[in-house]
Amino acid sequence: MSHEPENRPIHGDIHQGQRHDSAHKHVAGTARYIDDLPERADILHLCLGQSDRAHARIISMDLSAVQAAPGVVAVTTAKDIPGKNDVSPFAGDDPLFAEDIVSFHGQSLFAVAAETRDQARRAARLAKIEYEELPAILTIDQAMDAKSYIEAPQRMAQGDAEAALTSAPLRAQGRLRLGGQDHFYLEGQIAMAEMREDGDVHVWSSTQNPTEVQHLVAHVLNQPFNSVSVELRRMGGGFGGKETHPSLFAAAVALMARITGRAVKCRVDRDDDMIMTGKRHDFRIDYDVSFDDKGQIHGLKLSLAARAIRWTCPRPSMTGPCFMRIIVISSKMWRSCPIAAAPIRFPTPLFAALAGRRA
Repeated sequence: MSHEPENRPIHGDIHQGQRHDSAHKHVAGTARYIDDLPERADILHLCLGQSDRAHARIISMDLSAVQAAPGVVAVTTAKDIPGKNDVSPFAGDDPLFAEDIVSFHGQSLFAVAAETRDQARRAARLAKIEYEELPAILTIDQAMDAKSYIEAPQRMAQGDAEAALTSAPLRAQGRLRLGGQDHFYLEGQIAMAEMREDGDVHVWSSTQNPTEVQHLVAHVLNQPFNSVSVELRRMGGGFGGKETHPSLFAAAVALMARITGRAVKCRVDRDDDMIMTGKRHDFRIDYDVSFDDKGQIHGLKLSLAARAIRWTCPRPSMTGPCFMRIIVISSKMWRSCPIAAAPIRFPTPLFAALAGRRA
């Protein structure tokens, strides 16, 4: 009996063309996303009412016209939440519905459910909200001048950057600015929920993190984790924009389903999606670099500041971990020379007055 190893090709080995398991369905248009799923006959459609202020105190909120609008079945606010009014990943500081203070343009204030999506969207615009305007810091420069940081500056270094900067024959200093980016997934934010027996709730969510959605929905409803199930067959793109964002919409439809006893769906329009959800951060980078006449870099010092928001870890950004990733990458790019990627600052509060500017 031979003990020689068999020389068989490995399925999925390199240099072999592999078909994506859904490629043929994508091409044929038969790949099903949440908006393609059959809807129950009694399904309600949900729309979130948004703040039109960047930073303000809520004086009063009159939703009587919203409730009386054609087709409206229910309206929910923070007062209707049986559990925690929070959809943050871990810091406990990102409310499902703002209660006293609004902290960015487009923040959710209430939800309205109606028989049709158009009725819900029209009704949401009828809210009468009185605000007391509060100061808003809108730029990195303003936040840096005010020393408004969400975390203390952090430093990462290797070698003696100062010595390398002063000893090299040539030196340059300057400032770069990188604009923020919208994730712009093809399938927008969407969620659907229905009640099951014994008070369980089933949620369909376009999310990169079904477990986090499950936990946050359970916290909002004040139910055990195992009473909430989250289903996802595929996403139409995410790129980081569906790591934490979907919890807002999933929790809103689950809460409404529990209150009304009916299935509830929220498909967010692209404009509302871009206004309400976070972005990849803007950066201001101050650099000091030394080099020789051959272009060889001797030393580099970077000071990075990013446009964030007041929360320690807001739903859109995972700010601290993301920024640490940036300075780690910066340091590894220049391993052959002394570098000081420090300090990196997370300016805040940045209460954005423009649509889609939440970091």
